[in-house]
Amino acid sequence: MRVGVTPQPATLTRARLRTPRAAAIAGVLFSILLMTALVLLRLSVPDNPLERGAWLGTDANRVAIALNLVPFAGIAFLWFIGVLRDRLGDREDRFFATVFLGSGLLFLAMLFAAAAIAGAIIMAYGAHAEALTESATFTLARALSYGIMNVYAVKVAAVFMITTSTLAIYTGIAARWIAVLGYALALLLLFGVGVTDWTVLVFPLWVLLMSTYILIDDLRRPSRAAAIGAK
Repeated sequence: MRVGVTPQPATLTRARLRTPRAAAIAGVLFSILLMTALVLLRLSVPDNPLERGAWLGTDANRVAIALNLVPFAGIAFLWFIGVLRDRLGDREDRFFATVFLGSGLLFLAMLFAAAAIAGAIIMAYGAHAEALTESATFTLARALSYGIMNVYAVKVAAVFMITTSTLAIYTGIAARWIAVLGYALALLLLFGVGVTDWTVLVFPLWVLLMSTYILIDDLRRPSRAAAIGAK
């Protein structure tokens, strides 16, 4: 009697090839969305956290658009974390994996918190425009949002980059030059945030580079598998 061949292995192989590809695309989306939001915010809101809120009367709509992009960027970043863990597989080191996952989730929490505070400022301004900008509450909220994003979230993003770069070197999930570049850019985030207002763009740019590499690598896998099967 002829024994039938189950199609499950092939199905699982195709699913495994597609999942990293979809997640790499999500990493690209995260980078584009976050960079768009950051650029809109930098063009609209002064970098001085003690400013008096003149932008609320002129650029509030543009800021609101930027803040509405943040949740979608956060969702895409979760997928990016997923693809890196998927590529690690059995090679995952518990220590670095914990710091990697923890710093990624902590960055998202801070990003959402800063965006929520900024959104609350816009909502409060719509209800009590003059009273808000002249109050200590506005100054506190503005300084709090600035500090969370430009001090704490940026430093956590640097930790994420250092950990991810270390994992890339030891496991080969990405090219070594991307990991070395990650170390250099992480140091810039740790010690050079005050150099320019645009330093915060370093993190999404590096994620874009990493995601593009993963996407290209995954696109090459089917051709490699076909070449091996033909031999």
